[in-house]
Amino acid sequence: MQSTTRVAVIGGGVVGASVLYHLTRLGWSDVMLIERSELTSGSTWHAAGGFHTLNGDTNMAALQGYTIRLYRELEELTGLSCGLHHVGGLTLADNRDRFDMLVAERAKHRYMGLETEIVGPEEIAKIAPIVNLEGIQGALYDPLDGHLDPSGTTQAYAKAARMGGAGIVLHTRVEALRPRRDGTWDVITDKGEIHAEHVVNAAGLWAREVAAMAGVYAPLHPMEHQYLVTEPIPEIYQRDSEHPHVMDPGGESYLRQEGRGLCIGFYEQKARPWAVDGTPWDFGHELLPDDFDKIEESIEFAYRRFPVLERAGIKSVIHGPFTFAPDGNPLVGPVPGVPGFWSACGVMAGFSQGGGVGLVLAQWMIEGEPERDVSGLDVARYGPWINAGYTRPKVIENYQRRFSVTYPNEELPAARPNRTTPMYDIFDGMGAVWGHQYGLEVPNYFAKGDAPRFEAPSFRRSNAWDATAREVRGVREGVGINEVHNFGKFRVTGGGARAWLDRIMAGRIPQPGRLSLTPMLAPSGRLMGDFTVSCLTETEFYLTASYGAQDIHRRWFEHHPGPDCKVENVSDSRTGFQIAGPRARDLLSACTRDPVDLRFLDVRPMTIGQTACLVQRVSYTGDLGFEIYCDPMDQRTLWKTLWKAGAPTGIVPFGMRAMMSLRLDRFFGAWLREFSPDYTAAETGMDRFIAWKKNVDFIGRTAAEAERAAPPPRVLAAFEVAAEDADVVAYEPIFLDGRVAGFCTSGGYSHWAGKSIAQGFVPRDRAREGLEVEIEILGARRPARLITTPLFDPDGARMRG
Repeated sequence: MQSTTRVAVIGGGVVGASVLYHLTRLGWSDVMLIERSELTSGSTWHAAGGFHTLNGDTNMAALQGYTIRLYRELEELTGLSCGLHHVGGLTLADNRDRFDMLVAERAKHRYMGLETEIVGPEEIAKIAPIVNLEGIQGALYDPLDGHLDPSGTTQAYAKAARMGGAGIVLHTRVEALRPRRDGTWDVITDKGEIHAEHVVNAAGLWAREVAAMAGVYAPLHPMEHQYLVTEPIPEIYQRDSEHPHVMDPGGESYLRQEGRGLCIGFYEQKARPWAVDGTPWDFGHELLPDDFDKIEESIEFAYRRFPVLERAGIKSVIHGPFTFAPDGNPLVGPVPGVPGFWSACGVMAGFSQGGGVGLVLAQWMIEGEPERDVSGLDVARYGPWINAGYTRPKVIENYQRRFSVTYPNEELPAARPNRTTPMYDIFDGMGAVWGHQYGLEVPNYFAKGDAPRFEAPSFRRSNAWDATAREVRGVREGVGINEVHNFGKFRVTGGGARAWLDRIMAGRIPQPGRLSLTPMLAPSGRLMGDFTVSCLTETEFYLTASYGAQDIHRRWFEHHPGPDCKVENVSDSRTGFQIAGPRARDLLSACTRDPVDLRFLDVRPMTIGQTACLVQRVSYTGDLGFEIYCDPMDQRTLWKTLWKAGAPTGIVPFGMRAMMSLRLDRFFGAWLREFSPDYTAAETGMDRFIAWKKNVDFIGRTAAEAERAAPPPRVLAAFEVAAEDADVVAYEPIFLDGRVAGFCTSGGYSHWAGKSIAQGFVPRDRAREGLEVEIEILGARRPARLITTPLFDPDGARMRG
């Protein structure tokens, strides 16, 4: 066994083999895979082997499409068979909401180039005649759906990796990981030690244990999963062609042909976590005992949906564990705070996603960044706050909801409330209807009088409509207040702070007492962050950005350190409130003896009542506003001061639903909507904040200047939409001259202007005031018109006044 390697991949399932292959494909040959048993041990060998492209996250869907297309290439490269069966697949809808979801997904596929289609009951009967169509409204048909041979596919990845120079070591158990001071690792195995520049945790069922060896917690948990294979069924083996896949979300089941019979699996409500206290090291090619009790209700439903099952005997039962992250997406990428340690685990749909995961991780490791936004599977989307007590109930919830309708406004209840601010009980008593972000409870809106304390999930305008409109009106006509805790915040100190910020940020770094807005770029020029930079002194700065991206940003800062400069994540040690509206200055004046003559983008220490605060003259509402930060221990006192002083002004609390409506009035973008690592500064208009004249080679400058010289072909624009009872959410296609020419990034309803608004990308050479397009919302093309004048305060006089 070799004693040194550039990359040590731990785990010989389909994901580990894919990572190994993609590393060689991108040019690294000094790589090896270490497997405690045989390839496919763990979850891979007993997987049902199905694959499909349907995924609510468009980037995940694209990676799944890449994975599926890769299999033919692997077969040609290695001469091995993956056992491919491209039989197509149907996802059934038995109510309007399921059908709405499928129609919305089909709309996304239009600009992604996926050839799915919506079919009605008559077409379903022709494609899959074994389906009982009672109650079925329609289905999404995907010709790429199919299944394969799990073992053959894993062996094809492995052979392709060996052909690229990789080594594979079997029957070798990793017992410990020991980091060196230079960021490399000693991998301690039962056969000796290996010195590796990088370690990849692709250990599947043992990923928790391998992560613990590196001193970190992997937020995932194994779940028991059961599927059945029937005896031969005449309606199946007498067909001229193989029966397509059928996913029946209403019955929590998936079905496909297996030989002369059927294979059917279930995501049952009586879900059971497995190996709660850790995965046994001697587990491998075993199955769990049959357990028909937990799937009894699912089987009864399946018999009604697929009557042929009632006449079929059971040939075999496959009952084994596989791992989930709390949201069901993989955990991929460099683990924050642990140099050289990478994650490629939690891939519960390994044969749909394994190829894409391997590609993403190899690009990240070799090229410094993946080619697309992978926020939805980034291991850093969970921070140090997460633990097993939170992970397990969320994993159970996700398993149970595997085939459930996913609504754009839905808030899932498991493991909540988890993290709360000092304002939680006060806001709860005021009627707060809660959402959550990065584990933190955040008010979505405040119910008053007979307004509902629960927002009904919907693809259309929800029952939060009236409450949101009331809060928007309260801000625009008087003054509103909400928390600023759900911003990510960093403190940068030291003599080298300004120099470091000038290099890490593309925009202007402000002088003391001022703040600025700036993009943070990757070397490719794509957006890594959308920041407010506040300068207190030449040696003390604060950064404000997305709360949910704080660990992603922390990792970026660690990867690009600066001399004589300290960066601290203070997201949870600075809190406070935002006040906004035409009476905001009056409110502030009523609670302080300090002058309130702050100009737009000023920042100043102030004493509000008896609380020491930092006040910033800026507001995401696009109105006259102030952000007021304090110590969390002082937040309730600050609240009492502001609330009491605000009574004469008619102060109203407002939540995130109102905030998202208010920002549309000014066409403000949101992180992971208008601004994300999928887009560049020039595409999104963020290039207006780049400090082109500063004499610093900031990260991403070369790429940004290239785009400045030759602007990209698409640009972000705002649209007024002739919507009815549903507004744009995200990724709806934009039709120009009858063809798909762009897509929406976000949208909603401007309660102030009384208009439905969308933002999205269209061809730059057509992006002019009045451009007429169509936007597909829930299957209907709605007329829309490009607008360039903000709906509120068009000249910015109130915001800057």
